[in-house]
Amino acid sequence: MKYISHSIVSSAHRHLAQALFVAAAIIFSTLSGSASAAPPEQKRGKWAEGRILVKGVPGLSDKRMAQILERQGGASEAKIRGVDVHMVRVPAHAEERMVAALARNPHVQFAELDMLVPPGEFIPADPRYKDQWHLPKMGTPSAWNSVSGDGITIAILDTGVDPNHFDLANKLLPGYNAADGGSDWFDIHGHGTAVAGVAGAIANNDAGVASVAWGATLLPIRVTNRSDGYAYFSDIARGLTWAADQGARVANISYGATPSYAISSAARYMKSKGGLVVVSAGNSGTDPGFGDNPDLISVSATNSTDAITSWSSYGNYIDVAAPGASIVTTKMNNAIGSWNGTSFSSPATAGVVALIISANPHLTPSEVESILESSALDLGASGWDNKFGHGRVDAAAAVQLALATASPSVDDTAPSVGFSLAKDSLVADMVTISVNATDDTEVSAVELFVNGQLLGTDTTAPYQFSWDTTDHPNGTITLEAHAHDTAGNTATATLTVVVDNQDTQVNQDPNADTEAPAVWFLTPSDGDTVSGGVSIKINASDNVGVTKLSCYANGSQLSTRSDATRLSCYWSRWDTRKLPDGLYNIEAHGEDAAGNKTVQTISVRLGS
Repeated sequence: MKYISHSIVSSAHRHLAQALFVAAAIIFSTLSGSASAAPPEQKRGKWAEGRILVKGVPGLSDKRMAQILERQGGASEAKIRGVDVHMVRVPAHAEERMVAALARNPHVQFAELDMLVPPGEFIPADPRYKDQWHLPKMGTPSAWNSVSGDGITIAILDTGVDPNHFDLANKLLPGYNAADGGSDWFDIHGHGTAVAGVAGAIANNDAGVASVAWGATLLPIRVTNRSDGYAYFSDIARGLTWAADQGARVANISYGATPSYAISSAARYMKSKGGLVVVSAGNSGTDPGFGDNPDLISVSATNSTDAITSWSSYGNYIDVAAPGASIVTTKMNNAIGSWNGTSFSSPATAGVVALIISANPHLTPSEVESILESSALDLGASGWDNKFGHGRVDAAAAVQLALATASPSVDDTAPSVGFSLAKDSLVADMVTISVNATDDTEVSAVELFVNGQLLGTDTTAPYQFSWDTTDHPNGTITLEAHAHDTAGNTATATLTVVVDNQDTQVNQDPNADTEAPAVWFLTPSDGDTVSGGVSIKINASDNVGVTKLSCYANGSQLSTRSDATRLSCYWSRWDTRKLPDGLYNIEAHGEDAAGNKTVQTISVRLGS
């Protein structure tokens, strides 16, 4: 029988930990480099002092999370509802160190700074400018011949909304203050009122302005109590899960939300309830280096000539573009003004998303996003590019495509699901249970049950769960994995394992080191093609210290290193010149002084 006492750290988790620092650094440089309208002391990127955001692998109990946090000097203060993201109290000025340490733990899905981000810049151009050029440019008058967004709720996560504005008052649902959990959503800054007007201001009332989705209702969610409009990742994520629970089908976030894992988790939660999240790209005029975020629709800004604006951010994360220059919209105190910024291309796109859903309410979130992108007007380089994404949104074309999209055929095919573990494997202490699930359309969620009790739910492949076996007596345990698809079909896989915790439960020192090292490859990467003399670089970390690192190729040891002091990195050389071409497994073995072990495996192809 295969004995499993510690989880294998996935390469995806390693990449996540490494990406954390890149994301934090990018946010910092972007905020410090932009010409912010905020006071001087807010020009540099900041995060919550004494607080970080941490999410465990699905199934990780609060007790085990508390132990992991305590070892690093932290403690959970609260969780963001719906997504199990912990708001963790840490020593002041230790936030970056804590994030780095926790992100290396294989039972932690992510750890990140609770960044303080500004609302997208908005610059008055002409307070009385009446020409809303962006509406005909996007083809909204033609779209309105069919739909106007009726029956759709758009959540506006921002600085609040002016409830007394004549062009908004009758469109507003009772809102929420995510920053303090209260009901005061009056606009504390002015940014939110302008954003709301672009998405859903009243039309045909002989006053003010029109909007993209003037038939939709607006759900105001204030995500900050600061007069400068800056908001924390945690408050935006909390506001987003609240919006999803209220039935919003579209949410707009005109903040720099793209790199946040917490906000992405909340966006996945909203998508599981049938909604989509649209965010602004930013106004740095540069590429911040963000990768594509499949959970968010990121929007750059165009001008009246369909050119990308000089100040719009761009990069691999851009999905679509939309008008964002000289956008006439609502302003505090019953005023109308003209503004610039991706803060306004984002709600313009959110309005088009609402029109698509209004035209065909049976569409899945993935289908809605596909229609938005495939109907966009291709600008710039042919096909997708990093400035316009898939193109400038076209409301008329999007609505027509939505109307022409037939209701999906009945999907009665259940997913395929199975366990990576062998039957009757011995397990002890904390283990990672991996579940394989696929579907002909899309797997929406995988649940893991232990002896009939739900352990956790994972909505993103690879589907992995952290299970504390010490919560169960020794003996045979039944695991059930339930895989669900977007049509509601469910498949179940059952597996028996044997809990054997004699060594870990009898007279165990409560201060004993039971945490296995984290081990990952820097070079080569999983899937690389290599040849000749291959340099293999391995990194490792441990809560106490790594004492041994070994490297194997297809089971043959290449090198090993033992050291009484802590190891963190070493190189190995693999001579492949006399080996046949083909697929090879490279293993990195890490061990600490307490005997805890971890094996990390990648596959490379030998050949030219």
